[in-house]
Amino acid sequence: MVLKVTVAPDLIDGDVDEGYGKVADAFRANFAAGREVGAALVVYRDGAKVVDLWGGYRDGVTKARWQPDTMVNTFSTTKGVAALVVAHAVSAGLFDYDAPVCEYWPEFGAGGKNRVTVRQLLGHQAGVCALKPAPTLAEVGDPARLAPMLAAQRPAWRPGARHGYHAVTLGWYQSELIRRTDPGGRTLGRYLADEIAVPMDLDYHIGLPASVDRDRVAFIHGWPRVEALLNARSLPLGTTLSSLNPFGLFARAGAVPRSVNAFTSDYNRDDVRSVEIPSVNGIGTARAVAELYSEASRTGARIGICPKTLSALQDPAELPAGGARDKVLGVPTAYSLGFSKPTRDFCFGSSGTAFGTPGLGGSFGFADPDTGVGYGYVMNRLGFHLHSDPRELSIRQALFGGVLGVRPQR
Repeated sequence: MVLKVTVAPDLIDGDVDEGYGKVADAFRANFAAGREVGAALVVYRDGAKVVDLWGGYRDGVTKARWQPDTMVNTFSTTKGVAALVVAHAVSAGLFDYDAPVCEYWPEFGAGGKNRVTVRQLLGHQAGVCALKPAPTLAEVGDPARLAPMLAAQRPAWRPGARHGYHAVTLGWYQSELIRRTDPGGRTLGRYLADEIAVPMDLDYHIGLPASVDRDRVAFIHGWPRVEALLNARSLPLGTTLSSLNPFGLFARAGAVPRSVNAFTSDYNRDDVRSVEIPSVNGIGTARAVAELYSEASRTGARIGICPKTLSALQDPAELPAGGARDKVLGVPTAYSLGFSKPTRDFCFGSSGTAFGTPGLGGSFGFADPDTGVGYGYVMNRLGFHLHSDPRELSIRQALFGGVLGVRPQR
């Protein structure tokens, strides 16, 4: 069963600027209702930090307290960070969104992928959401061994015709694209560290280095697959139906790396934390996520994103020819340049210019350029929703409805 603990009010700390009390109230209410083990929330507005809250336990079993600098695996919220890294690389002239991937990585063209553009790949339209055979952790840790497996994969649908969530694989394709074009041959995680995280003094890593004190990393309290099935009503019907097929795209998209199970505590293993899985194993603080998106909501200068690229991140999603229904998740979705974009059922931010990515279990980071908001919420008790976990949604509603007075959040 998912761990539930009682968190005393004095274990919730931090501060908010005047006028943001409703956001703090929503954050505290999640703990009072027994919904959290440990969590943190940071909001920037026009470059200034206006909300900085944390509380509960870094480890709900040992009762180690969540600290201001506690880091945690953000699962698919990592995708948004990876997409910002890609935007940096595009701004630096390493590659172009509208060029074919095989212009930079010729082997990628195998299996009918020769016309796939970088934009289509980042938009989950390339059909390479699963890998056969699934790589081992050792192969994941060696880009020279992983790259041929990525390049050889045949698309699950005609590229550009449909889109489907590349739950784990997308980050490896992004990383190889950077590795092929970067003069230093760096992976995405190394590029993030050198070009963005270290210069900005951000606590965020894709591939956790040995130098990081493991006592700063929160323990993920997950759930067994059977409990996920019992909570299937929390998911959209289309996603529930997709998840019930053990041989379908949903199951195959999540079944990598081999012998790593997101439904258990495998993402607490240090060997899993240490390799680069740029779609799912970014480990960092809410402060880092929010600060990255704060910069992306404004000029992008501190994260090395040029005005042209920043403008492209705000553009509406370009849907594939087959429409919005996601081949993996079974529901309408919208993706653009590595990010999720707002939809009718997943309405975040104040307008369609917003961009970000939610993570498995409830974490979420995004930029809202119209209000100048950079937002980061992270936690270590996994929830069951596809997006808009009720804990996170209540906070976002308090911010955008109660404080900023903009459109309802869903």
